[in-house]
Amino acid sequence: MKIKIYSFFLTAIIVACSGDQTASTQDLISAKDLAGLRMRKEKKLKNLNALKLELDQIDTAISDLDPSEKLVLISMMEIKPENFDHYIEVQGNVKTRQNVLLYPEFNGILKKVYVKEGQKVEKGKLLAQIDDAGLKNQLEQLEIQTKLSKTIYDRVQRLWDKNIGSEMELLQSKANYEAQLKTIEQLKKQLLRTQIMAPFTGTIDEIIANTGANLIPGQTPVMRIVNLKEMYTEANVPERYLSQIKPGTLARVDIPMLGKKYQTTIRQTGNFINPNNRSFRIETPLPNPDEMIKPNLSCKLRINDYNNPEALMIPLGVIKENASGQKYIFRLKPDGKEQVYRTEQVFIQLGKKNLDHIEVLEGLEVGDLIVNEGATMVENNQRVKNIQ
Repeated sequence: MKIKIYSFFLTAIIVACSGDQTASTQDLISAKDLAGLRMRKEKKLKNLNALKLELDQIDTAISDLDPSEKLVLISMMEIKPENFDHYIEVQGNVKTRQNVLLYPEFNGILKKVYVKEGQKVEKGKLLAQIDDAGLKNQLEQLEIQTKLSKTIYDRVQRLWDKNIGSEMELLQSKANYEAQLKTIEQLKKQLLRTQIMAPFTGTIDEIIANTGANLIPGQTPVMRIVNLKEMYTEANVPERYLSQIKPGTLARVDIPMLGKKYQTTIRQTGNFINPNNRSFRIETPLPNPDEMIKPNLSCKLRINDYNNPEALMIPLGVIKENASGQKYIFRLKPDGKEQVYRTEQVFIQLGKKNLDHIEVLEGLEVGDLIVNEGATMVENNQRVKNIQ
């Protein structure tokens, strides 16, 4: 029945377009009658538009009356506000500022090492002793001489208080005593330099020098001490994110080698833009209660550079693009029957995206229904059926 109706109207269109005119279209073309051709075109268009409108009415009536109407099947989604966090990802390194090679301050033979590799030590603990080359004996002798100098100075002072003796003797005894005190102080400082102490609480990671080795100040490493409690990550971020990333910004650290992820915040942002790669430095603290994280491990930082608690998100797969590069989707409006809708082309402005969804800034409102699955198969102003 439907085929016969379409055939009838197709015949009507052909008859209306050909018309029963005094002069045929070909005659007008041959005569180069521009005014006549324009009038003929206008008349034909009016007839054609009237027939199209009538065809649409008939098609709608058939759709309403025909229970077996076949429509494109789609699924739809309702636009609802949701929280949206956008992240940028950069490569970083794990570091600690308490990772130190200990060098001697005194030139001499390594006399004794008091710790072992892997041993935990407290700040200030004696780790190793360098041979003092007789400094301790010199100090003991000088301390004995200083006691004598003090006795002499005290006696001269008492005599001077009784107006006995000369002022020169008093000053000389005082100068000798004070000079020896300063020499003792210097020797004690030198003796302290023969001891290698723990600069902070940590673990002896490696003992490099052997007992009996000749140590040269600032050149011969003795051991390495590391504190794995005070860890942090460091990364370089492109300068275009300078306004979005600040101290306190949320971040996540992924360490692939350990298969672990840690929540943290940006602790520090650099005040210098590297001219070579147009980036700035960031730093985040990194908890390490089990001390599994080691210095120089590679990591990935996912930094939360944008948040919208009322974002309108749509799947990336529903977006289409016209020849001008404008993005659009199909909004749905009820069309008489249950679960039957008519599509409406809506141009949209897009924002930031994640893996499979993107934020809509303009074009949609809360509560709108849009085509989800099947978006690539529909056109504007098309009747479709929703599959629940």
